Amino acid sequence: MATTADIKIGMCIELDGKTYQIVDFQHVKPGKGPAFVRTKLKNLENGRVVDNTFSAGVKIEPVRVERRPYQFTYEDDLGMHFMHTETFEEINIDKNLINNYDLMADGQVVEVMFHTEKEQVLSAELPPIVDMEVTYTEPGVKGDTASTNSLKPATVNTGATIRVPLFINTGDKIRVDTRTREYYERIK
Repeated sequence: MATTADIKIGMCIELDGKTYQIVDFQHVKPGKGPAFVRTKLKNLENGRVVDNTFSAGVKIEPVRVERRPYQFTYEDDLGMHFMHTETFEEINIDKNLINNYDLMADGQVVEVMFHTEKEQVLSAELPPIVDMEVTYTEPGVKGDTASTNSLKPATVNTGATIRVPLFINTGDKIRVDTRTREYYERIK
């Protein structure tokens, strides 16, 4: 058993029979009254983020999780299929458990988080930065902007649409931040 003093970002806990990951927390000691911990918790079953407040010193139940590398192989009616990179074991994961799944290319290696006691998939995370190829974007016209940081929509090789600077053209290779879905840089 742990207490609220042990809370860290990324820690997984069991609360009301559901598994949550701590996204953010803040210890608060008001001038009047007892201390408490304000948290943002991500429900690992449906992806919703909820706010929760714990009194200081309350016992919480941490969940043991394990991260394993899996490679995306294909998608069908059953979900997205992955293969473990070392044991070649295959699993399928519902696409709702994958953040920004439309940025995942064939053969992409992701980190799958498992509940170790139940051997249940909790979530799958793409690497922070992925390389993409722009398959379609409107040409940028010089003098088309009033500011220096104008963006235009671009479709990448996975079918996802992201916003890119005006100098990016069809066929360019770019890097995309999968956490924010933003253009990161152009690959030379």
